[in-house]
Amino acid sequence: MTDRPLDVVILAAGAGTRMKSSLPKVLHPVAGRPMVGWTVKVARELGARDIVVVTGHGAEQVEAALSGQNLQFARQEQQLGTGHAFLAGAGQLRGDGDVLVLYGDTPLLRAETLRELLQGHRAAQSAMTVLTGELPDATGYGRIIRDAEGRVLRIVEEKSATAEEKAIREFNSGVYVMDPRSPELASLIRNDNAAGEYYITDLLELYREAGDSIHAYKLSDADEVMGANDRRQLAEAEAVMRTRVTQAHMKAGVTIQAPETVRIEDSVQLGQDVTLEPGVILLGDTVIESGALIGAYSVIRSSRVGAGAIIKPHSVLEEADVGAGSDVGPFARLRPGSVLGEGVHIGNFVETKNAQLAAGVKAGHLAYLGDVAIGAETNVGAGTIVANFDGVNKHQTSIGAGVFIGSNTTLIAPRRVGDAAFIAGGSAIHEDIPEGAMAVARGKQRNVEGWSRRYWLGLKDKVDAKLPWLSGWLKKQG
Repeated sequence: MTDRPLDVVILAAGAGTRMKSSLPKVLHPVAGRPMVGWTVKVARELGARDIVVVTGHGAEQVEAALSGQNLQFARQEQQLGTGHAFLAGAGQLRGDGDVLVLYGDTPLLRAETLRELLQGHRAAQSAMTVLTGELPDATGYGRIIRDAEGRVLRIVEEKSATAEEKAIREFNSGVYVMDPRSPELASLIRNDNAAGEYYITDLLELYREAGDSIHAYKLSDADEVMGANDRRQLAEAEAVMRTRVTQAHMKAGVTIQAPETVRIEDSVQLGQDVTLEPGVILLGDTVIESGALIGAYSVIRSSRVGAGAIIKPHSVLEEADVGAGSDVGPFARLRPGSVLGEGVHIGNFVETKNAQLAAGVKAGHLAYLGDVAIGAETNVGAGTIVANFDGVNKHQTSIGAGVFIGSNTTLIAPRRVGDAAFIAGGSAIHEDIPEGAMAVARGKQRNVEGWSRRYWLGLKDKVDAKLPWLSGWLKKQG
C-alpha cells in the first residue's frame, strides 16, 4: 500500500458567483499565484504522478492559465455536485494509485499537512481518510459523525443536520485520500436528495457498505482549509499567505522592517542580508541578491537587483537588471530593458527604458534615457533627454565611455557620441559627435535691455495686486 503512486484530482469547476467577477473564482490571485495554482503547486510537492483538474465555469480561461504544466483536464459540462465533478476527473486516472481530492479555491493548504494525511491513511491501511478540522462554530460545513469509539460513521451536510448534529464542532474539509477503487465506487453515487446532486461525501457510506475502514485526520490549524468564496475571504487568504511568505524569508536571513506592510509574491527570490524597508512590493520573477537594500514604498516587478545594490524609496523597477553596488532613486523609474552595470548611479526622477548603462555611469537627476547604450563612467547631466521617438518609430542612440553630457541636453536619435566627448549644457544634438570632440548646439545669447520693464508695465494692474516686489521695482525704474 505504501508503494502505491499518488494521483490528485483538483475540483475547480464552480462558478464562484459570490466573487461577482468575470474572472473564474479559482483564477483570483493570492500572493501572486492563482488560487488553483497553489493547489497544483502543493500536488507537485507531494510528488503526484497524475494531476487532473476538473473545469467547468470559465473552463477555457482556467485551462489556458494552467497550460504547459503537464496537467490533465476534465470538463464538468453540468455542475451536478461534487460527486459528479470527481467522477469526471477520476475517469482519466489509471486506477492503480491512491487518489487525493483537492480544491481550486483553498490555497492555504500546506504540503506538510497533506503528507501527514497520506502517511496516516497508509499506516492505518484505510480505504478512505477524511481531512477534518474543528471550529467553535462550524456553521456552513458538513459535520463529522463518530461512534462511541471515535470511529467515523458518516458526514452529515448542514441542511440535513439535526440541532444536536449542528452543535458538533468537527467539520468536513472536503479533502479526501482514497484507495484505487474510488472511481468505481463514485459511479454508484445517487442523486436522490433535495438538491438532486451527486455528493462526494456519499463515498464514505459506500466504503462502509463494502466493509472497509474509514479514518479521519484532524487539522491542527483549521485556517488551512479556508476557502475564498468572496472578496473578503480572498483578502483574508492573501493576508495569511503574505505572513507565511515574509516569515519564511526572515527565517532565511532577510530583514523586513515592517512585515505587515510588505507584499512579496511567492515567486520572488531574496538572498541573505537583504533589507526591505516598509511598504516594499516585490512581484513576479524578481531576484534580490545578498546585501541589497530596497527602500520604502518601492515597487519591483520581474527584475534583478545585484548584490549590495541600493534601491532608494519610491522607486519603480519593471523587467530591469541592476548591477552589484549600484544605487537607484529615490523616485526613479526603470522600465523594461533597463540594464545597469556595476556601480551605476541613477538619481531622483530619472527614467530609463531599453537602456544599457555600463559600469560607473552616473545620471543624478531629471533625465529620460530611452533606447540608448551608454559607455562606462559617462556622466549624464540634469535634464538630459534622449529623444528616441519621431512620432512613428523609435531610434537607438549610442554614447561612448567617459562622455560628459552637460545639463539640459537633448540628443535627437539616432545619434552616436564617441568616447571622451563633451556636450555643452543646453545643446540640442542633431549630428554625431566624434571621439574626444566637444559639441555645442545652442543659439547665441542676446540680451535685450529694458525688456522686463516694458513687459511688466503692460501688466501693471496685475503686478500691483499680486506681485508687490515687482511693483516696487517698477516704481524705482520710473
